[in-house]
Amino acid sequence: MADKYLKLIAGVPTQVAGSTASAGVGDAGKLVALNAQGKLDETMMPTGIGADVAIIQASENLVAGDFVNVWSDAGAARVRKCDGSAAGKEAHGFVLAAVASGNLATVYFEGTNNQVSGQVPGPVYMSAAAAGAAASVAPVGAGQVVQRIGVATSASAINVECGQHYVL
Repeated sequence: MADKYLKLIAGVPTQVAGSTASAGVGDAGKLVALNAQGKLDETMMPTGIGADVAIIQASENLVAGDFVNVWSDAGAARVRKCDGSAAGKEAHGFVLAAVASGNLATVYFEGTNNQVSGQVPGPVYMSAAAAGAAASVAPVGAGQVVQRIGVATSASAINVECGQHYVL
């Protein structure tokens, strides 16, 4: 629950909670409060400030922490797990929440993926063994795709910056 402040409403001091999210111009002038995570909600930020994300329909079930590929389904953007075992499914971003096929996914194009585990600090590559996963060693098999997707900063966090990919 957001901390409250006193506001005069019809001449009566009344406790009012600060706003933790914005619906736009109708919320102009309201006092801001931190959300349940102790942060400013992204709806409070001006355009260009905040996470680099897109809301895209998932074409398969996604697990929190999956690295994903954005692709065209008859001209409509869709998102699926990246896959380093063959060309065409390079990593473009990641998801922080599980999403069922057909539902909308929030795809992050950079930042920290903190929904991973078992990482070894250092360079991280798209996995050729498990779709949507990261690996500390680049693929080496013919026809597989090598793409550095970031740097593991701990066992449970990857600083993501998807690089150029190439096929072996």
